[in-house]
Amino acid sequence: MSAWTDDLWVLPSRSEAPVPALLVARLAARLVTPWAPLARRLGGWALGLVLPALLLGLWWLAAERRWVPEQLLPAPALVAQTLHELWDAGDLQAHLGYSAARVGWSLLIGGAAGLLLGFGMGLSRGLRAYLYPSFSVLAQFPVLGWVPLLIIFAGIDEALKISAISIAVGVPVTVNALKGIANIPPPLLEVARVHGFSRWQALRQVVLPAAAPSLFTGLRQAVMQAWLSLVFVELLASSEGIGYLIVWGRQLSQPDLVVAGMLVIAAVGVLLDMALRAAEARLQRWRRSPF
Repeated sequence: MSAWTDDLWVLPSRSEAPVPALLVARLAARLVTPWAPLARRLGGWALGLVLPALLLGLWWLAAERRWVPEQLLPAPALVAQTLHELWDAGDLQAHLGYSAARVGWSLLIGGAAGLLLGFGMGLSRGLRAYLYPSFSVLAQFPVLGWVPLLIIFAGIDEALKISAISIAVGVPVTVNALKGIANIPPPLLEVARVHGFSRWQALRQVVLPAAAPSLFTGLRQAVMQAWLSLVFVELLASSEGIGYLIVWGRQLSQPDLVVAGMLVIAAVGVLLDMALRAAEARLQRWRRSPF
């Protein structure tokens, strides 16, 4: 008995999958679809870890083959041991505590001054005409340029460190506060004027919500500038803190301690940036939710 090759009851078409296969494919698609964003995110993380993994491998190989003297390039195992010893002894937590306190006070002082200055120049054209030219000139000076002058007036103690970091914090906060107010759409201010809002009501219900994204950008930049400036100031003159830990390692000719301090600084900076990114994403989600 023979059958035609195009008889679907005898030989199904290759282009058409059997019904069970289609059901399995659809079920798999339903199961995979909700996890697709997570998979893409994990894929992005994996790609971002390729270069650090290669650098770590090159570091381990250079230390293992003694391409660079051990006095200049410690092995990764030695650095990991140093970090473990610092943590067990409590020295790492103590130095991080000193650095965090300096950053906190500087954010409070520099951020408050930057908000006042930025809002003042943004809400008052006269004040902006008087202050903005001078501010734009002074803002060009890096923290390094302020240190000699600050040493004369504040010495080399905590006042120097907090003053220098506060200057680094105040500049981005002021600039972004001014930009946020300047970019408020005029119709919003006109609506507040039509409804007879007082200055406080207009500030609370119109200005602050409209300028919130720019203010948060300024805060994010301020935190990163504070952390970078902190390390520089502690390298310059300090007896505690993560920057001092690096200086101490250099003075003792212990490169493992220097590298350990550098890794801690990088890790804290990455964690701060991730936390601020997550907070910014929540803020943007909140702003979109009413629409």
